[in-house]
Amino acid sequence: MIFLGSASPRRAELLAQIGVRCKVVVADIDESPLSDEAAEIYVLRMALEKAEAVLVQARYETPALPVLAADTSVVVDGEILGKPRDQAEAMAMLARLSGRTHQVLTAVALARSGAERAIASRLSVNKVRFRVISEAERLAYWQTTEPQDKAGAYAIQGRAAVFIEHLEGSFSGVMGLPLFETANLLAEFGINVCDSWGE
Repeated sequence: MIFLGSASPRRAELLAQIGVRCKVVVADIDESPLSDEAAEIYVLRMALEKAEAVLVQARYETPALPVLAADTSVVVDGEILGKPRDQAEAMAMLARLSGRTHQVLTAVALARSGAERAIASRLSVNKVRFRVISEAERLAYWQTTEPQDKAGAYAIQGRAAVFIEHLEGSFSGVMGLPLFETANLLAEFGINVCDSWGE
């Protein structure tokens, strides 16, 4: 059992997929990028700050559990595409991604409090290529409501899968929690995910 510093149901589902139980504690931090901050630095900083914030928020919880947090950014032309504010912004994001390759960066951080206080992080770097998406397809996709709360205005595990021509990297990393890196971090903290598979 760990604390998950994220309200994302997708991250909780991915942890469940590998047999890790979690209790959600949402991190309350400012997620604004700093001036001229590189996307890789930004996602790592966000994951670490979320983990640290949840350690503080959950300090009176018993037992004191490790905190896992993550942050995902879609990057095109060096620019971070966040969650679209409205239909126009989502349509513009999807138009920028149409027919080209972009990066999806997901940082994951794990923190522990107490006498053995520690924090560590990993970065998953992935490349996703979209086929050309027509305006009618972009509009139809918006109307599914799927893009509304997604970085870059799409979800690889949803209907947007039909737009993805090629993926280089981690499917779970693009979803929002790279399971390879996550399992490695947990192992560093003495949690072997395979141990629970026979239960």
